[in-house]
Amino acid sequence: MEEQNQLKVGKLYLWVVLLFMLILPVVSILINSAYTYGISIALIGKWFVFWAIGVRLLTAGIRQVLKPEFTAKGIFHIDNKESFVIVKELGFANICFGLSGICSLFIPEWRTAAAFTGGLYMGIAGVQHIIKKPSTPNEWVAMVSDVFIFLLMAGYIICN
Repeated sequence: MEEQNQLKVGKLYLWVVLLFMLILPVVSILINSAYTYGISIALIGKWFVFWAIGVRLLTAGIRQVLKPEFTAKGIFHIDNKESFVIVKELGFANICFGLSGICSLFIPEWRTAAAFTGGLYMGIAGVQHIIKKPSTPNEWVAMVSDVFIFLLMAGYIICN
């Protein structure tokens, strides 16, 4: 039964990733562009840094601190409670990256730094997923979303 569960993508996990890394940033860009001079690289960066780096990493970090078993078992396939302390520390890092992305909405001077650090973090995590070769749908979702945000943040930094 557990093996069958690993072959299914977690619907809640998939929706959270889609909401924070695609749907909510695009909706925010469209709403914001109605009150500005259209869509720009700065506007795209503003909302993707806020949602994909800020909110996504903050919520992931909180979940890793409060429920480390999801990341340990569902992403890393570690069924050992002793690993939870390491997952919690990963959660602390995600909380820090996430807060910088959220703060960048209110302190625009932080946006490039949040895009760089959060994007680089996602890129390195994405490469790690590629090297490991994802074996479950949740791992595929993590890999694709990490690489997508890395490329988007790199593009934002280069073009901004």
